Amino acid sequence: MASYRNPGTAAVLSLLIPGLGQLYNGKILRGILWFIVAVLNTAVWVFSLGTLGWIIHALSAWGAYNYAKKHPYA
Repeated sequence: MASYRNPGTAAVLSLLIPGLGQLYNGKILRGILWFIVAVLNTAVWVFSLGTLGWIIHALSAWGAYNYAKKHPYA
């Protein structure tokens, strides 16, 4: 029996920690890449007063949500 992916869960996980929603979806490499982007973004976060950081979080969440919605079964 296949397990069901919840798009909302994937989005919230990636909103909290970019890449975590992708890991939830089973996309290991994509999750690791988003996590690396988030870590490298730390210095830019300070200079952009957090704006770019929130964009990274939002894009990661959007990607995880869309993947889980298009591929609901693991």
